[in-house]
Amino acid sequence: MRKARLSTTQVILLSFLAAIMLGSVLLALPISSRSGEPVPYLDALFTATTSTCVTGLVTLPTVSTWSAFGQIVILLLIQTGGLGVITIMSGIMLLFNRKMGIGDRLLIQDAFNLNTMSGLIKFVKNVLFGTLIIEGIGALLYMLVFVPEFGARGIWVSVFNSVSAFCNAGIDIIAENSLCDYAADPMVNIITSLLVILGGLGYIVWWDVLRVIKGRTAANKRIFRHLTLHSKIVLTVTAGLIFVGALLIFIFEYDNPLTIGKMPLIDKIQTALFQSVTTRTAGFASVPQENLTNASAAVSLILMVIGGSPVGTAGGIKTVTFAVLLCSTFATVSNKNSITLLGRRIPEASVKKAVAVVMTFMIICAASAVLLMASSDADALDAVYEAVSATATVGLSRNLTPSLNTAGKLIITATMYFGRVGPISLAVALGSKNESQNLISEPTEEISIG
Repeated sequence: MRKARLSTTQVILLSFLAAIMLGSVLLALPISSRSGEPVPYLDALFTATTSTCVTGLVTLPTVSTWSAFGQIVILLLIQTGGLGVITIMSGIMLLFNRKMGIGDRLLIQDAFNLNTMSGLIKFVKNVLFGTLIIEGIGALLYMLVFVPEFGARGIWVSVFNSVSAFCNAGIDIIAENSLCDYAADPMVNIITSLLVILGGLGYIVWWDVLRVIKGRTAANKRIFRHLTLHSKIVLTVTAGLIFVGALLIFIFEYDNPLTIGKMPLIDKIQTALFQSVTTRTAGFASVPQENLTNASAAVSLILMVIGGSPVGTAGGIKTVTFAVLLCSTFATVSNKNSITLLGRRIPEASVKKAVAVVMTFMIICAASAVLLMASSDADALDAVYEAVSATATVGLSRNLTPSLNTAGKLIITATMYFGRVGPISLAVALGSKNESQNLISEPTEEISIG
């Protein structure tokens, strides 16, 4: 009898699940609690999930609930979730000079959703070293703020916050109100925003930009022109979303006394910018989300759904998916036969995958929101905000997470997991054999659309 083997996608799903379960057991130990009393297992499971899935929704305040040991466990889960379990294991193999077989390379390729296995070992090394360098620089910059304020503890706070920001986790050990106390601090705003953006751009964009910079001479500095289409899309959409989102939030919140209404103009601008950046799956809050106007909440929901970019630490449907669907819509409305973006034709397979990602995302999100409203009788906007935040692994909440009942915690825990492993990965892992193996084709019949 032939022994069934797990697909690479199923291995990735199970590896994240294993990390979550191990983390939940460790966080349920008395040593993980600041009080010395074990926290309820469901809260430990929720915290392990939100850390590994780099989401940031918390049922218990991180700074006051967890001991130094518990915070270390959370930080390791964030780093593991941000980089991916497969990447961490690959790094350990490289550290001990263990040779990678074809199975290991396939796992890495699927973990990063890459189109080729060429140069995978170098890619993993660059990801690990690049991550450590950026997180290290971020921690040193944070120390300029937190060491004078917290003393020696500021070193740990800086390291924790740097890793959490780069991994787009949104979990901090500074205060129970996230970064609301630093809404007017330009240093904290700039450092956090840069770490979030760098993590969300995706590793392949890093290497592409560096490649072009190294190849440019002093007389020829047109970097953007020589980037790959993927990098051009990511950088263009990211910049557009950040600034358009900030402008809309600035307008909608300008006179809101509960958010930025009473701030000086410069603080209003930086707070609006930070809100626009953090909604794209970072999860740090510099203003209470429940105090936002409905218009700003709607803008934040759109930004959360789109999220960051592929092969990075961010969630959401991703910037490239959004751009492809937008161009596909315009092409259909314009009655064009092909879809073009920045002067290049987009393959039909990419459009189909984009549609699958968005539809699966929306199904998970809608199911989570409906179940949440049914189980906890939550306000519709609060429930949708929570569900989108969990599915897109953002971590922002309109103060609903701490009040979730048992059913609500289980719903959001499952939503965070499905959102992190990726809607399309989940569909592939649970799917049956490829339909292309079926040689019998069903008859075609026209239907009406729209």
